[in-house]
Amino acid sequence: MIHPLTYIHPEAKIGKDVTIEPFAVVHKDVEIGDGTWIASHVTIMDGARIGSHCKIFPGAVIAAIPQDMKYKGENTQVYIGDYCTIRECVTINRGTSDKMMTRVGNHCLIMAYCHIAHDCVIGDHCIFSNNSTLAGHITIGDYVILAGLVAVQQFVQIGRHAFITGGSLVRKDVPPYVKAAREPLSYVGVNSVGLKRRGYNIEKINEILDIYRILFVRGYNVAQAINIIEAEIPVSDERDEILTFIRESGRGIMRGFTRRSNEDMP
Repeated sequence: MIHPLTYIHPEAKIGKDVTIEPFAVVHKDVEIGDGTWIASHVTIMDGARIGSHCKIFPGAVIAAIPQDMKYKGENTQVYIGDYCTIRECVTINRGTSDKMMTRVGNHCLIMAYCHIAHDCVIGDHCIFSNNSTLAGHITIGDYVILAGLVAVQQFVQIGRHAFITGGSLVRKDVPPYVKAAREPLSYVGVNSVGLKRRGYNIEKINEILDIYRILFVRGYNVAQAINIIEAEIPVSDERDEILTFIRESGRGIMRGFTRRSNEDMP
């Protein structure tokens, strides 16, 4: 299952039933899980830890040193979970002394030409569409979808089940369960389609909508909105997750809903 024109360092750890196509390169300090497929012209560099049953397409470079001036040659890693698909020419850099690793969760789809920089932590079941770019130190929750050409600034956090539309520039934290669009990035609704696909019922989606109407639509500042949400919305896991995310936001959360004078929003 390993082509003779492939280069694999003799100390690399390769699992069972791994396929590595010709002209791929696997460096010394690498671990690849069972059943993973590595296409031609993939480069797997020192520090890569790749899970089982992944698919990595031509031109991808995994675990190159970070593009960061503070990196001084530390022994850092990239961790990629099980059942991930990494498409053509994706680059995933390993960590710096900040987190010592970059991590991609299980069942993620990273489409062609995406870049994931040093010290990013990506949850499970995420989808990053073509040419999405993550700067360093970004944290992204489970089931997040980035449409094509999204660019995320360093240290941003994106909550679970969020959807960010194509071409967006993400400079502020994006809370869980929302859809985000426009420039500057703003709240445009709850990701109800995604939530329905993942088993959320209409009552729970409406509860999340009520929370975000208070936070983003009614014109309160963040502190006022938090107090009203705590007083008016019954305690639930989703409510508490949203409130915790807002309180712990390091960069501040994105803008609320505003109607532009030249558009007719539903």
